[in-house]
Amino acid sequence: MPEGLRVIAPGVASTLQDAGRPGYLRYGISGSGAMDPDLLALANGLVGNPFDAAVIEMAMVGPTLVCEAETCRVALAGAPFAMALGGRILDPFTACDLRRGDRLTLGAPRHGLRAYLAVAGGFAVAPMLGSVSTHTRTRLGGLAGEALAAGDLLPLRAPVPAGRPLTLPLVHRPRLGGPIRVVLGPQADGFTPEGIHTFLSAPYTLSARADRMGCHLDGPAIAHADGFNIVSDGIVNGSIQVPGHGRPLILLADRHTTGGYPKIATVISADFGRLAQVRPGEAIRFEAVSVEAAQALAREARRALAAQLAALVPAGGGDLDSGFLLACNLVGGVVSATACEPAA
Repeated sequence: MPEGLRVIAPGVASTLQDAGRPGYLRYGISGSGAMDPDLLALANGLVGNPFDAAVIEMAMVGPTLVCEAETCRVALAGAPFAMALGGRILDPFTACDLRRGDRLTLGAPRHGLRAYLAVAGGFAVAPMLGSVSTHTRTRLGGLAGEALAAGDLLPLRAPVPAGRPLTLPLVHRPRLGGPIRVVLGPQADGFTPEGIHTFLSAPYTLSARADRMGCHLDGPAIAHADGFNIVSDGIVNGSIQVPGHGRPLILLADRHTTGGYPKIATVISADFGRLAQVRPGEAIRFEAVSVEAAQALAREARRALAAQLAALVPAGGGDLDSGFLLACNLVGGVVSATACEPAA
């Protein structure tokens, strides 16, 4: 029989995600992938995987899973979801080993919205168009293109690596909060100066109409300069459209690929993770930065991720287990974090 993690309860919007499927936007296929790529890398780093391996992305309430393998190593990175193994409370950002029959329960986070559960060796799920990422609207990726459901078995690729589980010390763990930084445009001239001022000065609240495709914001209307329709053009992760009602709509990982509403701004890549942790009902403020500043912040974020991956240590303290670290594929994450082209 195949061995893996059995889903007892799926939680809310739990899906398999990896680094996504770039290169298909021209065909109308969304890139998908983890809403927070840095947490994807950290979760995988904690269990010795390539930083872009597939994980379980969860939001608001996590799944309950039972281990149906002799053993497997898991780690959670992200919002502090209540996590228990049997009756034992587990620490996020710390890997742990499950044995056959163990039940892992992930409840709701104290704050934040999303987290990522990685398993050592990854999931034995066939990619579609080069990615395991689930896009439920087109039924691509994951398990038959669907969110996790009770009864699903997530098959495992490999046994637990040798050595002690890793942890990320508290001082290196991500922190939330602060304004969401944006680059104005590409259609900022489609709004009045007053409209731009409203966008950058007023608080907006994340509405309940939010998912991996996009999030609607409630707040004061933004004034268009000359109507709200444009010739449809490309949409990137973080594009902020303003439809006719004047309230912003932020397009996210599972976005459609083109749209006909003017885009007042684009969220910078360094802030994707913080945006992914905003809960419905919470307020967002926007801060405009230049393209050059956005590129500098992207490089800074990559250096910070590299430092976090380098800071992983065996749980419980003590000297680094060099044999285990050499067996881990952590270098790929560090190299990617420093060698990528700067992005806005």
